Amino acid sequence: MSIAAKSQPLDDRLSQRNFNRLAKYIYDYSGIKMPPNKVTMLEGRLRRRLRVTGFDNFDAYCDYLFEADGLATESLHLIDSVTTNKTDFFREPKHFEYLVETGLPDILQTFGDRRIRTWSSACSTGAEPYTMAMVLADFLAASAPEREFFVLATDLSTEVLQKAHKGIYTADLLQPVPAAMMQRYVMRSANRQRNEVRIAPQLRSRVGFARLNLMDASYPVGDLMHVIFCRNVMIYFDKPTQQRVLSRLCDCLLPGGYLLIGHSETVAGLELPLRQVANTIFKRV
Repeated sequence: MSIAAKSQPLDDRLSQRNFNRLAKYIYDYSGIKMPPNKVTMLEGRLRRRLRVTGFDNFDAYCDYLFEADGLATESLHLIDSVTTNKTDFFREPKHFEYLVETGLPDILQTFGDRRIRTWSSACSTGAEPYTMAMVLADFLAASAPEREFFVLATDLSTEVLQKAHKGIYTADLLQPVPAAMMQRYVMRSANRQRNEVRIAPQLRSRVGFARLNLMDASYPVGDLMHVIFCRNVMIYFDKPTQQRVLSRLCDCLLPGGYLLIGHSETVAGLELPLRQVANTIFKRV
């Protein structure tokens, strides 16, 4: 149902005032910076919301958000529209190599927990947590079959979480997955023309998806984690936000557990209880 009547031509430009209002709200809500050079990107991403809601221009849409209490119903859609959700299976493969060769053996030796708890804190459409699950399943089957694992996968975007929970992907997205893992953990569509695959049920059952905003004051993730991935998220945050988010993540990490960030990210200049053990890999001290 259209929220607003169409009464004037579509205005393709965001005014400076509306850009500033949107940028402030997006930053306050999600920590994502929207510098002035992102105005064209923001316009492009919000045009779909204009079509869906029935507003003819950005002025009317923004007035609805900020002056007619429209954020009460539109907030999640707005944030979904502006979040970046690039993801790949086995992205930054050196991280997974380190876990298999060093991190996971160390965890088995250090901790007596029956279940290894891991967290993909910005999981997007699911490639990262499913990769983590494949690596953990293979490693434990060979090294400690009596142990179990669970991957918590969270994201700010409800839209990507829905896709991740289904575990259905185009076949080409899984090209980086080793052939043996493909055979064990991935099912091909019976209709080969669809070129789709789905993560096998036994692996999906080890991954739990939930919405979580890293801007929240605390993260209700349950027991402390052995491994936390927070990759390619900090690049969107300023230093004060990075400090707050990484501090909260460390609060969720067991002493001796591992935090992994993206290869283009750094913790330089931040006060954190972390010791670097490899490139963009840290242990909680």
